[in-house]
Amino acid sequence: MVVDDHLVVREGLITLLETFPDFKLVGEASSGKEAIRLCEQLEPDVILMDLVMPDLSGVEATRTIRQRFPDSQVLAVTSFKETEMVRGVLEAGAIGYLLKTVSAEELAEAIRSAHRGELTVAADASSIVLEAITSPPAPGRDLTERELEVLELLVQGLSNSEIAARLGVSPNTVKNHLRSIYSKLDVSTRTAATTLAIKHGLVEIS
Repeated sequence: MVVDDHLVVREGLITLLETFPDFKLVGEASSGKEAIRLCEQLEPDVILMDLVMPDLSGVEATRTIRQRFPDSQVLAVTSFKETEMVRGVLEAGAIGYLLKTVSAEELAEAIRSAHRGELTVAADASSIVLEAITSPPAPGRDLTERELEVLELLVQGLSNSEIAARLGVSPNTVKNHLRSIYSKLDVSTRTAATTLAIKHGLVEIS
């Protein structure tokens, strides 16, 4: 299955893969959420996953797919070379990382390797993967989606009660989220959490 929010890219990958007789395309998706839904129906052996999509990132889609459909292997295919993105998708369960400049033969062999359960990395991405594996992770990568929402509202200057009202939860729930956020970020104050969140781009600043 091919997952990419750009139609031209999807069609290009599909056309390329149709030249290999040992591959069968079972589906295509234009978003992470659609990919998850189709996995349940199609049970693909290998998924070519774009990483940057509007509704759900390829990293989150990969994590969900690998948790719910462990027999489906995910190959990240992207034009991005950021170390944190590489680390994120590998930790989410992807079995390989390829750049979109990969040749047809390299892509085909990567798909075969993924089907065998073998880690595969395109030659021009090997240094990125090595850096991702060996460099220390940036803070905040283990925050849950809800904790990121709380952190974003915290950065906006909202009080605990205001955050609770915005999210439709109790102030005690917000306190519990903040306690977890502080622990994961290794900070002890709202100011420190805000500073670190802005510095490492954990939240969007409007």
